Amino acid sequence: MSVSYKKRVEQFHQCLDEDKVNLKTLKELCFNGIPDSSNLRSRSWKLLLRYLPLQRDKWREEMTKNRKIYKQYLQEIIIAPGKAMHGKTGEEDNTTTDHPLNPNPTSTWSNFFKDNEVLLQIDKDTRRLQPDLGFFQSPTEFPCKEIIDATHMETLRKRVENTLLISCNVERKRTGITNVPAKTRTQVTAEFGHNPCEEGREAHWEVVERILFIYAKLNPGQGYVQGMNEIIGPLYYVFASDTDPEWKKHAEEDTFFCFTNLMGDIRDIFIKTLDDSELGIHAKMRDLMDLLKRCERPIWDSLDQQGLKPEFFSFRWFTLLLTQEFDLPDVIRIWDTLLADDNGTEMLLHICCAMLLLQSKALRNGDFASNMKLLQHYPPTDVHVLVQRAMKVREQVS
Repeated sequence: MSVSYKKRVEQFHQCLDEDKVNLKTLKELCFNGIPDSSNLRSRSWKLLLRYLPLQRDKWREEMTKNRKIYKQYLQEIIIAPGKAMHGKTGEEDNTTTDHPLNPNPTSTWSNFFKDNEVLLQIDKDTRRLQPDLGFFQSPTEFPCKEIIDATHMETLRKRVENTLLISCNVERKRTGITNVPAKTRTQVTAEFGHNPCEEGREAHWEVVERILFIYAKLNPGQGYVQGMNEIIGPLYYVFASDTDPEWKKHAEEDTFFCFTNLMGDIRDIFIKTLDDSELGIHAKMRDLMDLLKRCERPIWDSLDQQGLKPEFFSFRWFTLLLTQEFDLPDVIRIWDTLLADDNGTEMLLHICCAMLLLQSKALRNGDFASNMKLLQHYPPTDVHVLVQRAMKVREQVS
């Protein structure tokens, strides 16, 4: 361990151990990357995302309160409805007025089917979360006991399994008797992506699925939008990898609130009705090309002449916060800077511009096909160099 690295670790500990964390100092430290030591990143991100208060003596009280609130969400949105579908709530049977074919849009069954559509999309996306990383398909040390130990409950896993059709062979004998062999339902495996753990255990991706489903139910105006699984991934990974067992144990609850705060900062790009507004995704892509024109006109000319529009490559950069362009460790390093910057949206724009500038020679000499491939499959890059180049972009246009 180098002397400079040890010094940075000490600086972080000194900052985070103060009775009241100096947010300005913390941001300055995080901007240049958070050391992979102890639980520095976990604590820092929770402070930067306004989940933890700056006063250290209030951390336990705030976390306890929020974790209790999340348990209530879990009970109301997943556990209670899951038991109700098995008739275990003790409430009066209302099957005569409410049933699966009830056309009333406010009926329990109607809402159940709508929720299932959202759940199936979340399930499909979370199964594909970081497929090259074994973490999300591995079992968590802290599964939700209320769910995995439940015997009379429609869990999210069972809801997904029950929507999938299982085929069997039908035999017809010469006597005209049709024989449909009994087939016991086995655990459904996915054609792609992660599979669930065995009964009594939960994979990390299943925890992420549960968080996203609760978030979608609590935010009906926005709901779940494809890509949210990629944004929540780094948050959950950092919190569930915490070296402090007590903090690690509550990664699910902490991730939910940090993800909610992060989505509050960037939700405009996920609202389709705002796409063409000044706050929407199209405006951000135009800003990127205008910035590129100011920084290095020859690249802009080349892309413009080829008709290579920013929608072809930068839409994903902005909406997914670069989670698809780099390996997870590099994404986490970039997020250190994005979360620490006073204007993270602007910094993201500058980083995207820096990505184009670092490929200047290739983009100026390449044709449409090669440039499209390069930008849609961005080559491995030293993210420290990338952030430094983004800072030069900021200085150049300020």
